[in-house]
Amino acid sequence: MDIQLDQAPCGYVSISDTGIVRSVNQTFLDMLRYERDGLLGQHIESAMSVTNKLFFHTYFYPYIQLYGHVNEMYFSLRTSAREDVPVLLNGVRQERGGETVIDCVVLEMRKRIEYEKDMLQTKTKLEELYQATKEANEQLERLHGEYESKQQELMRVNDRLEMLASTDPLTGLRNRRFFQDGLLASLAAYRESGEPFSLLLFDIDHFKRINDTYGHPVGDLILIKLAELLRSLSRASDIVARYGGEEFVVLLPETDRAKALLAAERYCEAASSTEMDGYRITVSIGAATVSPEATEVTLVDQADLALYASKSGGRNRVTHFEQVPER
Repeated sequence: MDIQLDQAPCGYVSISDTGIVRSVNQTFLDMLRYERDGLLGQHIESAMSVTNKLFFHTYFYPYIQLYGHVNEMYFSLRTSAREDVPVLLNGVRQERGGETVIDCVVLEMRKRIEYEKDMLQTKTKLEELYQATKEANEQLERLHGEYESKQQELMRVNDRLEMLASTDPLTGLRNRRFFQDGLLASLAAYRESGEPFSLLLFDIDHFKRINDTYGHPVGDLILIKLAELLRSLSRASDIVARYGGEEFVVLLPETDRAKALLAAERYCEAASSTEMDGYRITVSIGAATVSPEATEVTLVDQADLALYASKSGGRNRVTHFEQVPER
């Protein structure tokens, strides 16, 4: 055997048709830690485990007899120290010197197996990481959904709290604080656009007499029924609020003096003509319309003065601040 083949970077072994080793290169001997005379003349299966002998008989011999060659057959050989060496084997069956021989090239597979194990471990880790990432994303989506739900719930609670904070608990109308905020906003809009607005201040006539005669439950009933009436007669843009006690207020956007008086007369007439669960009332109303020098304080004061004029003039009537004599 020439030196190039003997020192080739792969193992070479030539066996007879019956499996007897005829020649072998040094690389193959080094791979299995045999001396040359320890393998020459021996059956190739002497370098195999029982399992691999069975594999060799079951696959290698039938295949090479049938097709004349074997490509990339993977199995294990055994060293002189009885250690398994994983190999990849290519074989070809041919005639040489009047004898049928099988020439085999053997590649040791330790590195490849290590690489495959590393790749398998890496693949497993990637799959685990993917699964963990998927689960984390699903958890994140669930948490995001919970966050959105709780945020919506919080907004509803905040809206509810805001409504409670700005609503009169007895009548369900807006309260004094909400009206004052609306008045400030209307003043700011007036100074920017010049669009007039008015406010009406209501007082139930002889309300103390109602409470004293029929009791506070009836007085509360009257307040509730009047609130319902005022709400039914008002526009969506109007702010109808309980100002305190038996006093109510209506803020009328885009309403000048003439329109304010018409609206006030409508409220006054409706109150006197509406039966409230068997009881009848009248209301006195004071009106005021915004002017360039008006403030939130002066407007309420003007409506209050006009209300006082209505009560002094006999009640169940409407008075605009501009109609109040000796102001």
